[in-house]
Amino acid sequence: MNPLIFSMIMTTVILGTMIVMTSSHWLLIWIGFEMNMLAIIPILMKNYNPRSMEASTKYFLTQATASMLLMLAVVINLLYSGQWTITKMINPTASIIMTLALAMKLGLAPFHFWMPEVTQGISLSSGLILLTWQKLAPLSVLYLISPSINTNMLLLMALTSVAIGGWGGLNQTQLRKIMAYSSIGHMGWMTAILIYNPTMTLLNLSLYIAMTLSTFMLFITTASTTTLSLSHMWNKMPLITTIILTLMLSLGGLPPLTGFMPKWMIIQELTKNQSIIIPTIMAITALLNLFFYMRLTYATSLTMFPTTNNTKIKWQFENTKWMTYMPPLIIISTMILPLTPMTVLLD
Repeated sequence: MNPLIFSMIMTTVILGTMIVMTSSHWLLIWIGFEMNMLAIIPILMKNYNPRSMEASTKYFLTQATASMLLMLAVVINLLYSGQWTITKMINPTASIIMTLALAMKLGLAPFHFWMPEVTQGISLSSGLILLTWQKLAPLSVLYLISPSINTNMLLLMALTSVAIGGWGGLNQTQLRKIMAYSSIGHMGWMTAILIYNPTMTLLNLSLYIAMTLSTFMLFITTASTTTLSLSHMWNKMPLITTIILTLMLSLGGLPPLTGFMPKWMIIQELTKNQSIIIPTIMAITALLNLFFYMRLTYATSLTMFPTTNNTKIKWQFENTKWMTYMPPLIIISTMILPLTPMTVLLD
């Protein structure tokens, strides 16, 4: 893609998200979503082939439907409140339709079907944008309307998302699909705590973006898209492969790592609000995520493929560019669990 065109498209994507996050007028928010959606499609089709075209079409149809539902909710709210500004949504129908539209944009269950297919059909760099940057705008609107969201419906979607995020990844060998199902599960954790403590949702989002960004950048460095290609990397670049596996265990929420922090705090906050069954179910279903990450770790690091050459030390002299910018992200993604008490200051 021409660098000038690419820079213009990326600027539009960023500008659309910024408009959504900074606006207090429903029409501007809808315009920001539309700008973002129309600009991201050429990025998804960057490596043009039938698979990426199919993925982009699925993404467009899903997001266009969600935008239509969002505008319907805005119009219903306008009829009852008489204003375009973001205030507490008086009409319960408008609140429910708005929540469904934002859930569809985020890929929350039961509107999750598009996310694994779209992520699998695009390149790793486009998948990185889809699973990180594209979450900011819908979550910011959910954050703004959280006082008027239907609690039971959102908790049901959150529980379903955590369960599907675990079950869906169990039989996957494609790394992009595994990351997509991981994203569905993390979105479930974020929306479950949104009603009780929105600040904790922002903390979870920040850590999720850091972990996903690190993992995808290392996938791009090693050109790994399947479990098999990742296991072959162990002979060529054991250090990078070890870091990838540590990051994936952190995404799964293994206790010594950073990914355990948001789950721990969310379970604690839900328990404080006299909710015992919901965090118990979420913790049990989160073990499914941890299982397929552990299985991936086993398949990659505990099985050594035989080699007949002496190139096992070549990794020490190649692919060193990533060392200049990855260490801070890796530290944030794996080692900040001891800083958990400091996050109490955010509340």
